Amino acid sequence: MTSESAAAAARATVYGYPRQGPDRELKKAVEGHWKGRVTADALRATAADLRAADWRQLADAGVHEVPTGHFSFYDHVLDTSVMVGAVPERHRAAVEADALAGYFAMARGTQDVAPLEMTKWFDTNYHYLVPELGPDTVFTADSAQQVGEVREALALGLAPRPVLVGPVTYLLLAKPAPGVAADFAPLTLLERLLPVYAEVLADLRAAGAEWVQLDEPALVQDRDAAELAAARRAYDTLGGLTDRPKLLVASYFDRLGDALPVLAKAPVDGLAVDFTGPAAANLDALAAVGGLPGKRLVAGVVDGRNIWINDLEKSLSTLATLLGLADRVDVAASCSLLHVPLDARAEDEIDAEVLRWLAFARQKTAEVVTLAKGLSQGTDGIAAELAANRADLASRAGSALTHDPAVRARAAAVTAADTRRPEPYAERAAAQRAHLGLPLLPTTTIGSFPQTARIRTARADLRAGRIDTAGYERRIESEIRDVLAFQEEAGLDVLVHGEPERNDMVQYFAEQLTGYLATRHGWVQSYGTRYVRPPILAGDISRPAPMTVRWTTYAQSLTRRPVKGMLTGPVTMLAWSFVRDDQPPGDTARQVALALRDEVADLEAAGTAVIQVDEPALRETLPLRAADREAYLAWATEAFRVSTGGVRAATQIHTHMCYAEFGDIVQAIDDIDADVISLEAARSHMQVAHELADHGYPREAGPGVYDIHSPRVPSTEEATALLREGLEAIPAERLWVNPDCGLKTRGWPETRASLEHLVAAARTVRAELPGARG
Repeated sequence: MTSESAAAAARATVYGYPRQGPDRELKKAVEGHWKGRVTADALRATAADLRAADWRQLADAGVHEVPTGHFSFYDHVLDTSVMVGAVPERHRAAVEADALAGYFAMARGTQDVAPLEMTKWFDTNYHYLVPELGPDTVFTADSAQQVGEVREALALGLAPRPVLVGPVTYLLLAKPAPGVAADFAPLTLLERLLPVYAEVLADLRAAGAEWVQLDEPALVQDRDAAELAAARRAYDTLGGLTDRPKLLVASYFDRLGDALPVLAKAPVDGLAVDFTGPAAANLDALAAVGGLPGKRLVAGVVDGRNIWINDLEKSLSTLATLLGLADRVDVAASCSLLHVPLDARAEDEIDAEVLRWLAFARQKTAEVVTLAKGLSQGTDGIAAELAANRADLASRAGSALTHDPAVRARAAAVTAADTRRPEPYAERAAAQRAHLGLPLLPTTTIGSFPQTARIRTARADLRAGRIDTAGYERRIESEIRDVLAFQEEAGLDVLVHGEPERNDMVQYFAEQLTGYLATRHGWVQSYGTRYVRPPILAGDISRPAPMTVRWTTYAQSLTRRPVKGMLTGPVTMLAWSFVRDDQPPGDTARQVALALRDEVADLEAAGTAVIQVDEPALRETLPLRAADREAYLAWATEAFRVSTGGVRAATQIHTHMCYAEFGDIVQAIDDIDADVISLEAARSHMQVAHELADHGYPREAGPGVYDIHSPRVPSTEEATALLREGLEAIPAERLWVNPDCGLKTRGWPETRASLEHLVAAARTVRAELPGARG
């Protein structure tokens, strides 16, 4: 096909869409089902209605193929485990008795059975359920969900393209099941898994799917020769099937590198490739391998992960270059639009000038359609759109919001002395032990306590004007008193105020910093039914006034035990926001760090002896390619040290990280120089404690003994066993006892029981230690 005919054939498509509905209808239906208020049939009906509405909206906007298979009640990787029959043995009976209840048991656990481990989806804030596999795993095909959605779309008169997690990525994301040797490689199961994918593909073809998309984002990471050979075998096998739809293999989030020639030569019908951010390198790489003659190329030129408008003329230039490299070039977002909010038009509280700069899922869909139209029909047909886009880009570039000379001058003046505490850790540890007087195995929590209906009502009443600020603060004080009283009664050693005033650990601070924008309806799925509203980091950052001192000092006035000051760290403030793309992220992180440094100084001056600066996103934001990591970790660790580098030796700095793979950033954890780190460990069976020990980590650590992302209450015996395992890696004088993460999403009954068991476990193990303090 010539470049001209390739252009004329260009169409618009997307890989996935926000699942929740415009008013988070899915979240409400699923949680209602868990509480017994929504039947399984009603839940399924709500899901079908949401899918139909999304597909119709996409089709009406001009999208040629609608994505099926991207929808999920909880997580698409968990759905893949169901599709291939990889149900853990401990959940099998529940799944066989009631498929939906068993599905949610795998996701959330029950009082008697632990859930699957949960971790981050590549370098995003989306969490997936980790497949558990072993040498005895038997795969069986179950394509009911995937086939059902194809039939639903066809019944609406739409062209469906099922989107599935590819077999190589699925196995590379998996871990050895409990009881399986730690060195077991799930990828060795590939030959066993491929026939199951073949069966699913045949079922989808029979149901009417012309194309099926197989997502292989794991191939944008560094892969060795054996892994690349596995990818080659997988697509030689699947591409060689006779009873199959056309196959589109997709990658996103970064450049493909050595995997690109493997996929380009595979006997599949097309590739979907990301051309945004670091993945822009795929353009030259694709030309270097000779393009995709005779194949379809779906070009991801609209950033599917951030909310800034596309530079349409730049994207059209990229697309024009691609026309000569494939038989057909279609236009798409770089990845599923799952990672952005639904519709920017709902944000009526954002200044109209700024709103011009923003593109959520619906706006990104329109950009994709516009680009496809410009490619197929010429730029004359989109002249008005191009003119408006140029004006919007110029508006942002020239805005006073994006440039504050005072902030930039302060950031430029940071010296090496500002990035290090002057005292070595041993000296600080001695000063902190003398000042705090804590026992061995001190107990604490991560920060937040359950956000009760009373808190949410108070926040809503304040927004609606039903109560004034003084009335709202009285309610918050009451909540803090209750939280402090419980912690003292339970016997915790280092207390928290519970964060009742905070709607979200990033948004709360963003609303008090210059340069940030908050949304009202910008919900994005984090995991399951947990949705967050990432703020928008639009301009230069500064802190006009203290943000947390009021509530921390109030809580400290209620107790003699130390109360932690709680802040969100600079990397997490970037990672869990939609970050500006018009300057290097390290520059933005330094601005945020300086704002937090002011807050740390004010907390210390107010008498706060323990200050926690959470960085759960430090590992999440790690670049997918090893070659890019050194530069990232340099600015990320520096930003943390700028935040905390001004405190006295006796002030104990904590940090917290959760739900990620920590083994490859242990050196960075060491480099941030926090006195104490708490980490998720309950679902991963204390893996991180051993990783810290293998590294020789010299400071204090609290690997979690209570999995807060499940409603189950761990017994004292279970917490005791985890704690003893932690002691095998970390000596008692440096081991803390805490949950995996904050308790905001949990209910009070399970929180009370779980923390009481945690304290009892600490006391039990403490009594077994010689010379135990306290």
